[in-house]
Amino acid sequence: MSLLTVGHRGVMGVEPENTLRSFVRAEHEGFDVIELDLHLSKDGELVVMHDADVARTTDSSGPIGDFTLAELRLLDAGQGERIPVFREVVEAVRAPLQAEIKDRAAARVLAGVIDELGLHDRVTVISFHDEALREVRAHLPEMPLVLVTGRSTPTAPERARELGAVMVSCELRWLERETVEQCHAHGIKVISWTVNTDEDLARVRELGLDGVVTDMPEIKRAAAREA
Repeated sequence: MSLLTVGHRGVMGVEPENTLRSFVRAEHEGFDVIELDLHLSKDGELVVMHDADVARTTDSSGPIGDFTLAELRLLDAGQGERIPVFREVVEAVRAPLQAEIKDRAAARVLAGVIDELGLHDRVTVISFHDEALREVRAHLPEMPLVLVTGRSTPTAPERARELGAVMVSCELRWLERETVEQCHAHGIKVISWTVNTDEDLARVRELGLDGVVTDMPEIKRAAAREA
């Protein structure tokens, strides 16, 4: 069975995460989908970053919500890359996108951009937070949703059904066969993060998953070889 391959924050194992450089590399490597993370800047712009604080991935520090977009643009996000906004990613690559939202405010803004740009068939909204997904559903009733889970993975089947999610993206170390079977029984696909080794990929095959989220181009190639 062919596995869906999702480039995690682009290909963060080999490029600065959540940058245009990383997303372009992911598309060049042939990933089926590119995953990214969204927060709001102080002035309400939809900016691409994983953490709520800029310290880990830039040359500054402080909550991302304390910076305007203009201020964020001055930061080095790795190898001279700048923090992109969501619209720039949409323009830079053609691949389907998984857009992970971190709070309800970002959910409303993302729903507006998806509607404005007609991205309903290209973007899937994903989140750990049920309320953020419900917010998107309220604005975009037909939008495909993906529930992301870590330690809460055993609750994924029930929560996904309640949310009307088409897929769950579960942390591999918490994922058991029973959870996968419950999801599949209700037509919900299961992918896992973060699959970065051959051992991880073997576990994915053992569990009968539908796809992988990975930092590494090598895993994309290995998944293709085994299809």
